[in-house]
Amino acid sequence: MKNLVRDRSFYKTFFRLTLAVAFQNVIIYAVNLADNVMLGSYSDSALAGAALANQIQFLLQMMIGGVGEGLLVLSSRYWGERNLPQIKKTASIGLACASVVTVIMFVVVFCFPEFVIGLLTNDPEALAEGVKYIRIMSFSYPFFMATNIIIIMLRSVETVKIGMVMNLITLVTNVSLNYLLIFGHFGFPELGAQGAALATLISRIIETVVVVTYLFAIDKKLQMKVRDFLGFDKALFKLYIKVGFPVFMSSFSWGIAQSFQTAILGHMGKDAINANSIAATVFSVISVVSYASASASGVIIAKTIGEGKLDRIKPYTITMQLLYLVLGITSGTCLFLVKDLIVGLYAIDGTARELAILFMTVLSVTLVGTSYQMPCLTGIVRSGGDTKFVFYNDLVWMWLIVLPAAFLAAFVFEASPLWVFAILKCDQVTKCFIAVVKINRFKWVKKFS
Repeated sequence: MKNLVRDRSFYKTFFRLTLAVAFQNVIIYAVNLADNVMLGSYSDSALAGAALANQIQFLLQMMIGGVGEGLLVLSSRYWGERNLPQIKKTASIGLACASVVTVIMFVVVFCFPEFVIGLLTNDPEALAEGVKYIRIMSFSYPFFMATNIIIIMLRSVETVKIGMVMNLITLVTNVSLNYLLIFGHFGFPELGAQGAALATLISRIIETVVVVTYLFAIDKKLQMKVRDFLGFDKALFKLYIKVGFPVFMSSFSWGIAQSFQTAILGHMGKDAINANSIAATVFSVISVVSYASASASGVIIAKTIGEGKLDRIKPYTITMQLLYLVLGITSGTCLFLVKDLIVGLYAIDGTARELAILFMTVLSVTLVGTSYQMPCLTGIVRSGGDTKFVFYNDLVWMWLIVLPAAFLAAFVFEASPLWVFAILKCDQVTKCFIAVVKINRFKWVKKFS
């Protein structure tokens, strides 16, 4: 207890950042939830197709997030040093790297949509709807990339309110357009899955306009100019690659692994696809506080190291671990209590409904583990400078243990979708033991040079 932080400013900063990022993320996931509910009311095939296409969007999100996390680690340290020129140079490098990733993803998805969706399912109706959806969604990728890189850069200097405003605008726009374009109300064409994709594209364009306007016309911390994104510092680029490449590979590997998980369940029938889509979307909304705590922790730890206040690292770390457990237990309990209510919003019944409830029951348990180990590793350890460990840890657990075990369970032993789903999520609990040992050795604080 003597190592717990008693400084009110620490808790104020932690919860301010956590709640702001959580609110921002809950709106993002609420948009996905609205898509799912509306498409689920329209047709099972439209829901399944969009769910598969959104798995590709999730992969892009993970890769852009990986690029952005490297930016966040470096920029937060420079923010601790109050080194604004270096933050601007880092942002330029981050945007350039994210642009390359986005262009590659767009070309692959737009040119080969049948192949991409076909990797995730063998259901012809879901495949057809997924192709319709993803052809339009692919045009939103550049806007999604630009918005997220800017938001992450602003987060590194503790500017978070613009993210909430932007996502509120997106939520209202997307839900309104979904209502008009999916079902064809008020004289608009009835487009089904294509309508949902078009609504998302328009929303992405609007949110990019909002955040770019804020960055160049309103923000006073960074005072960014367009020319700041045009420079390229070779020395800083080498450091960015050294720090950020393991983070990117970790996120990329995780995103690919999630696609494999979807593919395994996708080949177990449309009921499994829909149940997984519902459970994953609801889980994303419920778990936002836990994920936001990782981002908040990363900013706090990196900034503290940048300020040279290394004596604060241990009490900050011990205190945050206790906060993670409280947040995890609370989130898991909430998910368990609302699972039946949420599933009741969907126009599904029978096996799909039963599976969705069972999947969320599993997630309500594993969420406690996620809420502890994920912010410990991706928040504290990564921001401390040990970016390689998280990559290696995820690589071993996901690719050498979880995915092979789930594949064997599904296609060799013909286990039920519930057991396969439980195997796919078990690492969220087992990695807690690794996190406890790693984080409390305090050997992850490293200097960048």
